[in-house]
Amino acid sequence: MIHAPNPLIAIGVVASTAATDAVYVLFTAAVAARRRSIAASWSSLWYLLSAFAVISYTGNPIYVVFAAIGSWLGAFGAVTWLGTADVKSASAKPHS
Repeated sequence: MIHAPNPLIAIGVVASTAATDAVYVLFTAAVAARRRSIAASWSSLWYLLSAFAVISYTGNPIYVVFAAIGSWLGAFGAVTWLGTADVKSASAKPHS
C-alpha cells in the first residue's frame, strides 16, 4: 500500500539526492584529475549523503520520484558549476 508522501520528507529526499549527485560529479572530476585524497574525500561524503535518501524512500516507493528529481538537479548544478570554473580558469591564463 502506497501512502501520500510527507512533504518534508519529499523535500529532504530532493535535497539529499541533489547533494549526493553534486558530490558524485565532483568525485568523478577528482578521479579524472587523479587527485586521490580529494576523490577519496568526495567518495566518503557521497556515501554519507546517499544514506538519507535510501532510508527515506525505501519505506514508500513514491520517494523514488523525488530522488530522481534531486539527482538530476544535483548533477546539472555540479556540471554547470564545473563549467563555470573551467571558463574562469581559462580566462585567467595568458593567451599565446
